Parts: sequence; structure tokens; C-alpha cells
Amino acid sequence: MSNLVRRTKYERRVPLPAGLVPLLTQREIETFYGVSTWQIDQWRKAGMPDEPFAGQGRRYDLAKCQAWHEANATDARSGLVAA
Repeated sequence: MSNLVRRTKYERRVPLPAGLVPLLTQREIETFYGVSTWQIDQWRKAGMPDEPFAGQGRRYDLAKCQAWHEANATDARSGLVAA
């Protein structure tokens, strides 16, 4: 048997380099706001930012999405924009 110590996935985690922000998938952003895919699509059409991503699907920077909601006075639960 080797001298390698088995560590759990949690123990193998390392901090992100400075300035690197994890991006959320469409499903994760839906879960965060508690809304449907349709609602996320409507917000995107209204200007909610998504990030360039080489893979399949879209990715979202949570801080940018939250700032967009604040700037547009959007009620995240209903999707309504205050007049």
C-alpha cells in the first residue's frame, strides 16, 4: 500500500486566485432567484448580463446580476420592473 493519504473532496479544495470569480450556470442562477428558465430568459432580453463561455449553455456572474437587478429595480421573485 502506498503512503498517499486519502483526503476528501472538501479537504482538496483550494482558494481561487485573486480576481477569479466562479460563474453560475443557468440552473444555479434560477435556483438562487427561485425563478424559471423563462424568467431568466426574459431578464437576459431586458439586459441582465451573462458571461462569455466557451462551453455549452450560459454562465452568470452573481455580483453582476445582483447589480443589474438593483440598477433596474427588478423584483427578483416576480420579475416585475418598477416604474
